[in-house]
Amino acid sequence: MFGELEGSGFEVLDPRFEVCFVGHARVERLWTGGRWLEGPAWFAAGRYLVFSDIPNNRMMRFDETSGQTSVFRSPSNNSNGNTVDNVGRLVTCEHLTRRVTRTEFDGSVSVLTDSFGGKRLNSPNDVVVKSDGSIWFTDPSYGILTDYEGDYGEAELDGCHVYRHDPATGTTRVASDFVKPNGLAFSPDESILYVADTGASHEKDGPRHIRKLSVGENGALTNRGLFAECTAGLFDGFRVDQKGRIWSSAADGVHVFDPDGTLIGKVRIPEGVSNLTFGGPKRNRLFITGTTSLYAVYVTANGSKLG
Repeated sequence: MFGELEGSGFEVLDPRFEVCFVGHARVERLWTGGRWLEGPAWFAAGRYLVFSDIPNNRMMRFDETSGQTSVFRSPSNNSNGNTVDNVGRLVTCEHLTRRVTRTEFDGSVSVLTDSFGGKRLNSPNDVVVKSDGSIWFTDPSYGILTDYEGDYGEAELDGCHVYRHDPATGTTRVASDFVKPNGLAFSPDESILYVADTGASHEKDGPRHIRKLSVGENGALTNRGLFAECTAGLFDGFRVDQKGRIWSSAADGVHVFDPDGTLIGKVRIPEGVSNLTFGGPKRNRLFITGTTSLYAVYVTANGSKLG
């Protein structure tokens, strides 16, 4: 299933995108057979990618050395977003258990956080680890709205928010003015936190954008306004490269934005995209989770960090 795919490829919208790829690079479909894939995370030491298949309640593992994909964990508690912490451990958002967990080096699973203010979280969605070891995650309600991606249940909190978990001091709420906070990522210098809001998924005129927030001491955030509006479906997960460009999922593939917010190009994928990450030995291979399939393409950009 390797080779060029119909409906895929690079689309240049601004000359600044031309330096992000070489002309002969092609999108490859690495695996198919999922229902709603999400949460790709690259593990450099083992040269493998872990990703979630949420409705099928499993996590998958793509081995770059063999090209084979196998089940990593089943059941997975309807895992969604995944990332890698600063020492190489897997951090996972689980819909079913409404918690954020960490897989230790011995394979055991530790619960990092599952509540705020004595109330259960909604269904943690996406997660990123800062260089100081703090864990930042979004908590929309998608995993409790139906039984498809978790268990139908009542929200205990007063809305869908963004949280910061400090191993020493616990979990704090850092943003409470989102409708459905979703993907998130830091700028290369960690002075900016980008957060997607997919409120339009359940509200007719809801948000479908990425916002930009300044990061202060102890996780304090200051709103810097709108970064980009989605022109094809909704933004979901995204990553930042070393030059500060945003590579975001969208309905027609991956949208690439200059740090000034200009949409400079797209990587067309033949189905809706949920998330992506940079991997490979040089972090220049873009792994993309589509609705049912895992894709990859080599680019000339490099991911700003693992995860």
